[in-house]
Amino acid sequence: MAKAEKMADESTPLITTVRVGTVPRRYPHQTLRRFCTVAASSSLIALLVTILITIVFDPVVPHHEHRHRHHNHGGWAERNGKHISFEELRTILLETPSSEKAEEWSKYYTSGPHLAGKNLSQAEWTRDRWEEWGVKSHIVAYDTYINYPVDHRLALLEKSESESESSDGWKVAFEATLEEDVLEEDPTSALEDRIPTFHGYSASGNVTGSFVYVNYGTYWDFEDLLKANVTLEGRIAVARYGGIFRGLKVKRAQELGMVGVVIFTDPGDDGEVTEENGYGTYPNGPARNPSSVQRGSVQFLSVAPGDPTTPGYPSKPGAPRQPVDGSIPSIPSIPISYVEAIPILKALNGHGPSAKDLNEYWTRNTGLGYKGVEYNIGPSPDDVVLNLRNEQDYTITPMWDVIGIINGTIPDEVVVVGNHRDAWIAGGAGDPNSGSSALNEVIRSFGVALANGWKPLRTIVFASWDGEEYGLVGSTEWVEEYLPWLSAVNVAYINVDVGVRSPVFSASAAPLLHKVLYDVTAMVQSPNQTVEGQTVRDVWDGHISTMGSGSDFTAFQDHAGVPSLDFGFGGRSKDSPIYQYHSNYDSFHWMSEFGDPGFIYHTTMAQILGLTIAKLSDTPLLALNATDYAVALGSYVDKIEDKLSSAEKAPSTEEEIFEFRARTAPANKEVSGDADVEAEAFKASLAQLRRSLKQLKSAAVELDTKAEKLAEEADEHIPWWRLIKRLKLLRDIRATNARYMRIERAFLYPGGLDGRPWFKHVVFAPGLWTGYAGAVFPSLAESIDNEDYLNARKWADIIDTCIKAATKAISVCIDRGGNDCPDALKGCNRMSQLVLMIPDAAGNIGPIRIRRPHKKYPPTLSALGDAYLFDFASDY
Repeated sequence: MAKAEKMADESTPLITTVRVGTVPRRYPHQTLRRFCTVAASSSLIALLVTILITIVFDPVVPHHEHRHRHHNHGGWAERNGKHISFEELRTILLETPSSEKAEEWSKYYTSGPHLAGKNLSQAEWTRDRWEEWGVKSHIVAYDTYINYPVDHRLALLEKSESESESSDGWKVAFEATLEEDVLEEDPTSALEDRIPTFHGYSASGNVTGSFVYVNYGTYWDFEDLLKANVTLEGRIAVARYGGIFRGLKVKRAQELGMVGVVIFTDPGDDGEVTEENGYGTYPNGPARNPSSVQRGSVQFLSVAPGDPTTPGYPSKPGAPRQPVDGSIPSIPSIPISYVEAIPILKALNGHGPSAKDLNEYWTRNTGLGYKGVEYNIGPSPDDVVLNLRNEQDYTITPMWDVIGIINGTIPDEVVVVGNHRDAWIAGGAGDPNSGSSALNEVIRSFGVALANGWKPLRTIVFASWDGEEYGLVGSTEWVEEYLPWLSAVNVAYINVDVGVRSPVFSASAAPLLHKVLYDVTAMVQSPNQTVEGQTVRDVWDGHISTMGSGSDFTAFQDHAGVPSLDFGFGGRSKDSPIYQYHSNYDSFHWMSEFGDPGFIYHTTMAQILGLTIAKLSDTPLLALNATDYAVALGSYVDKIEDKLSSAEKAPSTEEEIFEFRARTAPANKEVSGDADVEAEAFKASLAQLRRSLKQLKSAAVELDTKAEKLAEEADEHIPWWRLIKRLKLLRDIRATNARYMRIERAFLYPGGLDGRPWFKHVVFAPGLWTGYAGAVFPSLAESIDNEDYLNARKWADIIDTCIKAATKAISVCIDRGGNDCPDALKGCNRMSQLVLMIPDAAGNIGPIRIRRPHKKYPPTLSALGDAYLFDFASDY
């Protein structure tokens, strides 16, 4: 029987399962379709992004008239549906500044003392005004090491034989009041809280000894005294102001074993306008008031500015502090008026050699002969001495920088503009608050433009610095804190210190910025026209000094490698009223009656400053000129070569004389045979510099020519739908601007100058023994002065490397981070400032690694500390 079939149950499927094959796709080309869809979507997105970029950067690639880079117009923007042409912006910047407003700001700032670290209310007031005008602002604080005066005394003592006259055998022949006269006409001079006469960073001390007149206290003045066998050790120096930075007078006296320094202002340096020549003294005339005293810092400024306890890094809370040895004096010093210097100088009459016995540099501008001063050197006899007592309170106290920002379309190109706010006195109408008034008017003017829809291409940062008078403290600490950000984005720094103190325009600038200054001054009408329609450029002699030190541009130019510009109406003319520098008489009354009656020049200063900012912040192509830099470098090499030959002409101007007297090598010293051989070898290094400079000039001319061509292309009307052409032009403009930004940075040397490593720039620095005046190729020039030609060759090689780096940096296409040519600066800068050498709490020196900063200034304005973070590196 056949096998029985299995019975069905509940697990048996009702439908028989049938094996089937793979189901074919309904659309066999589905993958291709998906790819095409994604590609089309991506292309559409890319097109939209391209259009968006074009719209966003529309101001960079303009499509309206009047865009030429080097003419009196620039890249003025159409934004937020509103259009501001160059003519409209220029009108705002020329017509908004008001003499009445400038006078109002001057009256506020000079109404009371505003010494560094004691002016928080003024910082807050400044911030609030800037905010009112539409500029977002905040305050950045630094904990800084400075001194405030407690007490002082200066007395001329004579030996006494009578016990009734003195218990210690000395009687007071003269005691200086160390005060300035209270003038009925000048309310500032009578303020109860006026600031005493003193020196910033002066040492406390009580010393008594014979004294010596040391002329201006230059390096060579002291050398003359040593050659004349005048004993300096253990004695007090009596020096006159002028020629070099006051702190270097104290520094050299200290090095030679002197125990104190007294500094006075000789009216002979005032030229024609003196009491001796029949001019009335302030307040009755333009001559110097006899009791006027010049306060000021005696920090060793040519070694390093800023807080002396935190060299190279910011003075933030908790920052480790370094010893101040070598940065500030260890001997006391005080300033006095010339009326109180007369009895002291007359006590030297007939003692020691006369100024006439030395050389012509000792008899220049001696202005107290009519008062019976014979300008003998001394030393004073044993029975005539000076007692100098100086008591200072050193403390760590906050300083307050006010920072305002107008964010631009291009976040990684920034222009910084600064003026310091602090003053040695209650006044400060000239220094610094003529500049403060002008800056306020500029910001108010830009506020008007902002209200009308304007926005700059580049971000503009405004700064009201604190602590400049002590040693450029506020600006230096800020630069040290934000150095990586500034190195990446800072296009230029514009400084205004003394905006107005005379009718004579003067300026110093990096060569990259010479042309923009000439262009802008040609746009502004001069207040002192001899012919109708004359501009400031027409009446200005056109001289632009090299950058040295003495104001807030120093950290930008000499440490960060940012091309800088400093200008104002501060020159001298034969009949200009004498500026009462750092005196109680630098007051609102002096400014109103003598300095700038009607505050007309304050307005002119604001116009020049505003247009300079506009040219640098709102032209598509940066308003810099590379050819000017190359030509200037060639002229600096000429000066170096002159030092090696008899071709160097005798100094004639004031600046040349003091530069000559500040050299550290004996003048006309016989050159030894070995030195002569070394000098010849060094000349070969100079020949190599010449060859490298020729290549740099060729590259610079090519860069400037390309920039001109791009400016012409930008003038053309480019329809929006020609996106590729617009984007190519945008790319070329950005690349060209990047090349300009690399030029100044290429001349930074990480090791710094000989004996002063804080100064990184191999081309510009203050003279080692001048302080104010700029020196070119400083370490190279100092080596020649010292006849150290081996060191000179070393520096010639360093400079040559930097020149080649600059040539390469502007000859190749690079992005903002340098990614296309990472070796562009190899051998010189290498952007090594992104690692700071900072001591830890135990005093051990080690690098701090810094995270790369945001390229855009933090829009939250919550203090720039959030821009980047740093902490001690543990793996170095």
